[in-house]
Amino acid sequence: MKAAAEPHQVTTIAELEALYGAPVGAAVAKEIDYITDEYRAFAETAPFVVVATVGPEGTDCSPRGDPAGFVRVVDRKHLLIPDRPGNNRIDSLRNLVHDPRISLLFLVPGVSETLRINGRARIIADPALAATFVVNGKAPRTLLEVTAERVYFQCAKALIRSRLWSADAQVPRSALPTCGEILAAISSDAFDAAEYDRT
Repeated sequence: MKAAAEPHQVTTIAELEALYGAPVGAAVAKEIDYITDEYRAFAETAPFVVVATVGPEGTDCSPRGDPAGFVRVVDRKHLLIPDRPGNNRIDSLRNLVHDPRISLLFLVPGVSETLRINGRARIIADPALAATFVVNGKAPRTLLEVTAERVYFQCAKALIRSRLWSADAQVPRSALPTCGEILAAISSDAFDAAEYDRT
């Protein structure tokens, strides 16, 4: 027998739509299935993109960043994202091997609107193509080739409310634990926090 929903829990699309109503105007018109010149400008100016994927072990959301232009729009349906050397967890890539669905959120410093692209991706290990993405003498091991299926901008409200780009809203790094301190705490001091942070 199906368990009863918790009080106040929304469990159906009808309940959601009763709370929010239908999208109208620009909220509908802004979504297309290809990358316009205007959307391309956002993607190629962004030095930072958040990549979301899903796989058998759950979801993953990870940052990608490089100098502006590191994401290459190939044509109105495709773009390429280099996968730089990191910690080798490759959670996003593992997910994409099982499920090609991908979502991208592009941020441009100082600009409060964001660009969202949902679609499908494949992992490309082409040394010649990777060589065209060299930064500081290093080529990525792989590239993500994303086929756009849903493309639209997100209005500025969230970034304005969060004051993300406001200098006076910036938090000093010293106000939060360092990565070394976090590792030391969760590993019963198996990691040397100061050495990890220096490295």
